[in-house]
Amino acid sequence: MMRKVAIFPGSFDPFTNGHLETVRRAAGLFDDLIVAVMTNTNKRALFTPAERVALIEDCLVGLPNVHVQAHAAALTVDLARELGAQYIVRGLRNASDYTFETEIAHANAKMAPEITTILLPARGSEVGISSSVVKEIASFGGDLSDFVPAGVARALEAKFGGAHETSL
Repeated sequence: MMRKVAIFPGSFDPFTNGHLETVRRAAGLFDDLIVAVMTNTNKRALFTPAERVALIEDCLVGLPNVHVQAHAAALTVDLARELGAQYIVRGLRNASDYTFETEIAHANAKMAPEITTILLPARGSEVGISSSVVKEIASFGGDLSDFVPAGVARALEAKFGGAHETSL
């Protein structure tokens, strides 16, 4: 029987509690789940790919079928093929995510009909969490405990070094 392999691609800069919830749920659906740390060419990264991989691995202890790998910018379907994945997992926080992700899923299906996209809607407290919001909270020294795992919160605090942005 063929193993069910999925990738969960994203920039994960930083990895949030919403990402963690998606990974936990997807880990129960597939034999192998690869968290693919990729580059978002539209954003300036706070953490290096190696830092993101290390932070995510720390969050995923106890999930033996989940692996974290950094990858260069590429089409997600090409990466899925390269890794032998039959599925792409994407998380949804709201209606705009749904619109955006279904458009990408349709394009991916045209390019790679053998790969299925699975959309997992966020639950409860994870609905409003985005990496951009987390970075904003961190930049002002806000409490990150409801938004990111503890190790990620410590890394964000170290990145911002206690010097918080101010506006006039």
